[in-house]
Amino acid sequence: MSQLQSMQKYLSILSLSLLLLACNSATKNKDAAQERVVTVTIEPQRFFLELLAGDEYSINTLVPPGTSPETYEPSPSVMIEMGKSDIYFRVGELGFEKVWSSRLEQNNPDVAIVDCSAGIDLMEGELHRHDHDHADQAGDGHSHTALDPHVWTSPGAMSVFTKNMLEALVKADPVNEPLYRSNYEILTHRINVTDSTIRALLQDASTDAFIIFHPALGYFARDYGLHQYSIEFEGKNPSPSQIRELIDLARKEKINTVFIQRGFDAKNAEVIAKEIDAELFEIDPMSYKWDEELIKIATILSRHKDE
Repeated sequence: MSQLQSMQKYLSILSLSLLLLACNSATKNKDAAQERVVTVTIEPQRFFLELLAGDEYSINTLVPPGTSPETYEPSPSVMIEMGKSDIYFRVGELGFEKVWSSRLEQNNPDVAIVDCSAGIDLMEGELHRHDHDHADQAGDGHSHTALDPHVWTSPGAMSVFTKNMLEALVKADPVNEPLYRSNYEILTHRINVTDSTIRALLQDASTDAFIIFHPALGYFARDYGLHQYSIEFEGKNPSPSQIRELIDLARKEKINTVFIQRGFDAKNAEVIAKEIDAELFEIDPMSYKWDEELIKIATILSRHKDE
């Protein structure tokens, strides 16, 4: 084959490849134009919503893994992406959500905003350390006005939480209502199994109290009759005297478990665990694997110290 023939053959193949690429790009652009997007605040919400919505929506998560939602501040570019969503599912009481929901509503009135915690019996913010023993005393120096946003750590609350998601999907996309309601029944069963598994694990637990750096397991503790004590004090690292107070309380209550969340400084947790001869475990209540993470936490609490 001559060089000219080879060149002609190459050009023909190149032209065909470019044509196919153009057609493929057009198809992708068409699919992208038809793609429907919803936004959630945290990864556990994405877990629930993917099980509810299936492939009907693309789901965008605001808070990146390993980032605290209490301190997260969305960038302008993130807000622009949120504006492209059909629905924004907010947790409900996380720090930035109310302010940014208001801005989103003003700038993008077509985006439906759903409070997933609506209808849940919300708790006041964490009663730090010994407060549950003195909650009836006035003037204890702690603020009890803020609501605890960490409802997703309660399987009991998730039936309401996911029902709010379901009704928003049905309203936005009534054509697929049978699919969403069927998926909701399956999801509800999964939540109930998670709850039953946790209860079975905790029934023979050696203690009903634990220490955690950031008080993210308040609803989990309420569900299962546990006491949560936080190292963090009103959103800040504790003072030496506050650490000593917590150590004394932990010894009194024979606490053998200290949790540190992924992405938080473990130094104070390590000091406390060593002082009270407890084991230190890293957990991630923000994990996408919602049921696996809660069962992991229950498994840790159910163990006996000599295991």
